[in-house]
Amino acid sequence: MSSSNLKPNSSPRIFSSLASTLGFTHLFNFMLFLISGGALFAFILARLPYLSFSSGLCPAGGGALDCYNYTPGSVDKMGIMIHLFAVLPAAGLAILQFIPKVRRRFIAFHRINGYIIQILAIISTAGAFLLGPNIVGGEISAQLGTAVLGVMFLGSMGLAWWNVRKLQIEQHRAWMLRSWFYAGAIVTMRPLLVFMIMILGLSPWASRSSAAMPCAKIAYFYGGSLNATMARYPECGSYFTGEDPDKFAVVKMDLRGDPPNVMALVTSVFGTSLWLALAIHAVGVEIYLHLTPAEAERLRNISYKRQLQAGMKTPGRMGLTADKLGHAVKWAPRVSRVQAEPESVPVHVGESSYGSLQPLLQRGSAVQ
Repeated sequence: MSSSNLKPNSSPRIFSSLASTLGFTHLFNFMLFLISGGALFAFILARLPYLSFSSGLCPAGGGALDCYNYTPGSVDKMGIMIHLFAVLPAAGLAILQFIPKVRRRFIAFHRINGYIIQILAIISTAGAFLLGPNIVGGEISAQLGTAVLGVMFLGSMGLAWWNVRKLQIEQHRAWMLRSWFYAGAIVTMRPLLVFMIMILGLSPWASRSSAAMPCAKIAYFYGGSLNATMARYPECGSYFTGEDPDKFAVVKMDLRGDPPNVMALVTSVFGTSLWLALAIHAVGVEIYLHLTPAEAERLRNISYKRQLQAGMKTPGRMGLTADKLGHAVKWAPRVSRVQAEPESVPVHVGESSYGSLQPLLQRGSAVQ
């Protein structure tokens, strides 16, 4: 389909022009790229200052939620810096991978860029796993959510790599889309987290809820002040005397309270917002793949041609396809389907060597 299929009269001309320039043939795909890619790019820009630990991530007097854990030489500090220095460039380079013109005109760049992204993705996920035990208070829901997201992200990327090695391009597309949709949950969870904090923080539920917090962390939020901490949490006395360095205190959740009160509320909803965002993205990518079967079919025919040229044993089904792994109708390339029709049906063969299905579609044939 050519760029002329875009309808500038039904949308702002600037969007149609930009979509054509980038190689998009459907405004639907371009708008999704603009929204998701734009959100990811904005998130990257917002996190770039974090690459400087002392002035961006954890400046004196405030910073990220887990700065308490990022002590010099700690595993947490090493993990967050590894994660940031790897994931931000990986996400930026990934945006380029989803631009059609880049994939079609700069094939070598697309391949090399893909390998760089995979290496950075592995490194960044390893850094995130180092954060797991203490991430935002160390709640089990947050730990498990981080682990599941990391496995889904790397697992999908690994399957995408395997399929492209087998020249199964439509499956490569599907699994790579899944991997970055899953990763995008980190962006979506931020507004969800703020929304949940505002709703729950202003509800009667928060005023009746409390959380256990180490006295060392409470003191951190008060700048290490013994007087300020003891005035509010006298049970932390044994922590300051050294009798019980691991002493915990009960902290009330209160959006209008002191930093420990707000942190207790954030900790309680962080894992929930992560799981909710991951569920939204996991369902969303499957909906998108379900709505774009024509692109999957086009790429599968290209896969068939390349696998046939490479002398592979079962062209069209070398990757992780449904008709190879499960109970599904055996797929056949377009040219085979056209040949199966009566000879009276006119067939226009294009440069790709696959017959056009337009005459069949006009007759009501259901070809997907």
